[in-house]
Amino acid sequence: MNHNEEVITLQVPASAEYIDLVRLTLYGLAVKIGFSFEEIEDMKVAVSEACNNAVLYAYGDLDTGMAAQAPQPAPLIEVRFVKKNDALSIIVKDDGRSFDAAAAAARAKPVDGGSIDDLQAGGLGLYLMQALMDNVEVNCEMGTEVVLTKRLVKSGEL
Repeated sequence: MNHNEEVITLQVPASAEYIDLVRLTLYGLAVKIGFSFEEIEDMKVAVSEACNNAVLYAYGDLDTGMAAQAPQPAPLIEVRFVKKNDALSIIVKDDGRSFDAAAAAARAKPVDGGSIDDLQAGGLGLYLMQALMDNVEVNCEMGTEVVLTKRLVKSGEL
């Protein structure tokens, strides 16, 4: 870790009810760093999308056919907030089934002449994240890791 970075790590159960906790942590940190209200709202929507994808796709049907086995520990989502001098990166990681990021990214492109309904599941969330953040990376080696980055523009740099 670079000495100009601070990392806050949060682990929450992969359940929709805990996404608010991630959003609250993001809000508290982003205010401290100096992001504007609009930037924080954009980041909250993007991080919610990333967490929702982890809940829905990574662990969606994990318990089918496993009734006879020993109970499994509840799946977790790990969220790391990496505070840099000029940016905040939010890394949402799950260890569930990877999804095909390239295919989702292709679906995420605006649909020429089509309606928003033409976007397939998963594609809209990625498109939204890309629209709201300065940089979005998806790594799918082990589980899925989504890296959302928002640069801090200090007043006077516009």
